[in-house]
Amino acid sequence: VSQKLYVMSMASMVNKKITLCCTEKDLEGDVPEARYGHSINVVHSRGKKAVLIFGGRSYVPLNQRTTEKWNNVVDCQPFIYLIDLQFGCSTMHTVKEIQDGVSFHVSIARSDTVYIIGGHLLENNVRSPKIYKINVDLLLGSPAITCNILQSRLSFSSSIVTSTCPDEFFIVGGYESDSQKKMTSHKVFLSNDDIEFKEVEAPDWTGEIRHSKTWFGSDMGHGTVLLVIPGDNKNQHSDSNLFFYLISHGEEDNLMAQSCSQGSLEDQEDSMPLEDSEEFMFNTDGFISDEDMYNEDDEEDESET
Repeated sequence: VSQKLYVMSMASMVNKKITLCCTEKDLEGDVPEARYGHSINVVHSRGKKAVLIFGGRSYVPLNQRTTEKWNNVVDCQPFIYLIDLQFGCSTMHTVKEIQDGVSFHVSIARSDTVYIIGGHLLENNVRSPKIYKINVDLLLGSPAITCNILQSRLSFSSSIVTSTCPDEFFIVGGYESDSQKKMTSHKVFLSNDDIEFKEVEAPDWTGEIRHSKTWFGSDMGHGTVLLVIPGDNKNQHSDSNLFFYLISHGEEDNLMAQSCSQGSLEDQEDSMPLEDSEEFMFNTDGFISDEDMYNEDDEEDESET
């Protein structure tokens, strides 16, 4: 697990060929420890912006490890980090309302506010129904952070959030417990001072989705989510072990599922192929591009970022 911070931006797009620029950002001050399962959001206040990092999970510090528990992980301390990307300055903040570390939560940002929804607490193995409403005021000199706790009837972890417009979002997937996937989907509405949830009609889940124990995915933007379902583990070729589904926002607030493939699911003749232009490659100049050359030996598992 790395504690480096990378900033990715689109350098150019020509004929569906996208070039991304990836730069490593040097940080000074209170640098967040290496972690995963955290959230990163951008907040705007007083004409300025900052990156807010919260939560996540990390390995036990080296000086606390034993041979038997060498690879154990713990929830990170419930600190809030604010990073000024222009100067690379990172500051750590505590709020009395947040007493426990949380990982694999959903975060939604709007202007100067970030909502932390759900998540898993490793120490007592629960999924929190709390919503942390974090407000950031980027005052000159020292930012001010306040937090209000809202209660929700939802408790989940590892869900995916996608936006359909600045004030509306969908939450799809995730887990309600270690052995129970979250099969329901919810629409989230943000107003100036409140957040509302509405259960919406879930997609017509396929048999692979309903019976799988594991699923994961990512926001594709514009109300679309890519879900990946592991298939038959007896097959040694990892490509053929994955089923891909695009979950998109339909009419009347319902969600639709469409299977797609990367050419490895030979039995799904009606599936929609993923475009080659969605594959990106690093080059020596620190850019990522989707050049036509492809080397399967360079392929790595990027299921967690």
